[in-house]
Amino acid sequence: METSKSTKVTVQAVVKAPIEQVWSYWTEPKHITKWNQASEDWHAPRAENDLRAGGKFLTRMEAKDGSMGFDFFGVYDEVQQHELISYTIEDGRKVEITFEDLGGETKVVETFDAESTHPVEFQQAGWQAIMDNFKQYTEEGVQG
Repeated sequence: METSKSTKVTVQAVVKAPIEQVWSYWTEPKHITKWNQASEDWHAPRAENDLRAGGKFLTRMEAKDGSMGFDFFGVYDEVQQHELISYTIEDGRKVEITFEDLGGETKVVETFDAESTHPVEFQQAGWQAIMDNFKQYTEEGVQG
């Protein structure tokens, strides 16, 4: 089997919230459990986050009907507050998230190495759905 360079996939959103709130909602476990799912029939009942280079994170993702679940976890490679988070997930793939202050709004761009089991389009749709949930949850927090 040939080894090929992994495909990079990017998802993004402009969130109508200040960068400090976006950062907090992205990184704090009490918020992560509210938005980190790709569809309504899944949820994230538990999250742990040691946000520093060398720190570990874990988000438990489960189907609400209890039929399946998995731990999404990894180790942070680099953390620059309000700017950048990069990490390596348990299978060795890399993820990088950038945060750009647009003056009252924040652009969040997440780029990840695609895995080889599922079609790239499927992965992009799933990660974009999670990003969209994040955007909606964070914007509702601004209004709340």
